[in-house]
Amino acid sequence: MSDVIVAPSTRDLDDLSKDLADWMQSRMPDASNITINNLEYPRGAGQSHETILFDAHWNEGGERIDQGFVVRFKPTSFIMFPDDLWEEQIAIMQLFDEDGRIPVAKVWWKEDDESILGGKFYVMEKKKGRVPVSVPPYALSGWFFEATPEQRNRAWRQGVEAMARLHTMPVEKLGFLKGPTAGADQGLPQEWDKWCRYVDWVNADGEVPVLKPALAKLESTKPNHTAPGLVWGDCRIGNMMFDANFDLIAVMDWEQVTLGGSLNDLGWWLSMGEMMHGASGFCGAHLEGMGTRQETIDLWESITGQSSEGIEWYEDFMILKTTVMSIRMSRMRGQEPPIDPESIRKRLNLD
Repeated sequence: MSDVIVAPSTRDLDDLSKDLADWMQSRMPDASNITINNLEYPRGAGQSHETILFDAHWNEGGERIDQGFVVRFKPTSFIMFPDDLWEEQIAIMQLFDEDGRIPVAKVWWKEDDESILGGKFYVMEKKKGRVPVSVPPYALSGWFFEATPEQRNRAWRQGVEAMARLHTMPVEKLGFLKGPTAGADQGLPQEWDKWCRYVDWVNADGEVPVLKPALAKLESTKPNHTAPGLVWGDCRIGNMMFDANFDLIAVMDWEQVTLGGSLNDLGWWLSMGEMMHGASGFCGAHLEGMGTRQETIDLWESITGQSSEGIEWYEDFMILKTTVMSIRMSRMRGQEPPIDPESIRKRLNLD
């Protein structure tokens, strides 16, 4: 288990406990004797949003109720993405909670009054499980590394199945993901436009000129995929929670959600998997029990009924996305220069 807090900012948890109890009383007028304890930041995950775990206890209807919660704050200064998808990430969780095709944490409340806790936030249920964290990498140490190959395969299979099932969500139910501009194109054009704007945002000073030829190279081979489809965004096993039996209990982190086409997610999963637990990644050898690239593709296709044709382009697109995100994250943390230009050229295969 990681002991590293990677939150973008922290606050006094004793003060937060009092403020949360007062706020919850306003949301539950029939409750009494509300107490809050066990406040803590998650370890090894949660770099883009300040996220705090806590337990609440209250009396209501003649019963004593104990409930675990998570409060997640909208970023105010540590802004990872140029598009504000705060409302969309809440809406997609609520949709899947009602729909039931994948497990997500139930959103109990959202709060837009920034004066209460210093910013907008929402409160969701706290699931009891474990996450294959990135810090330290789950393929090098920790509970996932120490698991048997059979246990890891169980988690991998359920993770891919959930990814595929979320891609079967009817587009008709996802109108709130139309994009930042009314009437904007959906499908790959929406996702492409989003990341072109991200590159412009990150590279406004021209400090990383290699990003422009990287975009041009991708655009020259961009597939003509215009059909809309749900994009989870940061699509990886590290954004999933599992119980003690290695059964999936929650799909998390919806801050990049769009209608840019489901192959974006499949490409992200494949590339991130190779990086985190593949032969060319941190391990130097494929982590036993994790499905291969082809096994992942085959399982995804069998559930979605979609073709993975052209997936190699999406894997290259993912490398550009994570490169831009790494530059942004490094700058926000005051780490300059963010990435050596030659390293970027090699990473994006521009030589």
